[in-house]
Amino acid sequence: MKRRTIMERLSSFQQANRAEAEAAVVRLGPRLHNGDLIFQTSTSAQSRAIQLATHSPYSHCGILFRRGNEWRVFEAVQPVSETSLAAWVARGKNGKFVVKRLRDAETVLTPATLKRLQAAGGQYRGKNYDLYFGWSDNRIYCSELLWKMYQQATGRAIGQLQTLREFDLTHPAVQAKLKERYGNRISLNEKVISPVRMFESKELVTVVER
Repeated sequence: MKRRTIMERLSSFQQANRAEAEAAVVRLGPRLHNGDLIFQTSTSAQSRAIQLATHSPYSHCGILFRRGNEWRVFEAVQPVSETSLAAWVARGKNGKFVVKRLRDAETVLTPATLKRLQAAGGQYRGKNYDLYFGWSDNRIYCSELLWKMYQQATGRAIGQLQTLREFDLTHPAVQAKLKERYGNRISLNEKVISPVRMFESKELVTVVER
């Protein structure tokens, strides 16, 4: 009975989160554009390690496209796919998110460029999530997907690439996650693009913050 009560409360909480997220999407929807980037604090198992290593609360990101009357988020999860914006928002910590846009989107993101942007993403659809944060296209992680899509479609680098050794790897939670993923063979010179490097890029401006 106790387990059932806990599950019922969890279900009720999730439904409330989803309802709140749907209301937020309705309010903010008119301010969104195709190609906008959206950032959140994920509740995934690796989120805390990413936050500690990058000194930022933003551990996940996706790209927005309108499909008919619905805003969708294209993202690298398992596998690379898209979900409704409301579901995506409800998945994040406290339903908080920030939407950013290319600073000169009005002139750069023409219909032709948006088509290239979606085509660039399409080649990664269905690929497995990259737990090892490698730079190859065989598997892909969230910020890598967005960075490569924009680079291929516009020639822009949204955020400066780093190597793994440039992150703060000193916290025990980070070291434990590295040990879990890499064992004793950590590729410290692997190229990486983190959500926060994209978030802080001067190529982007903030359009929505919730």
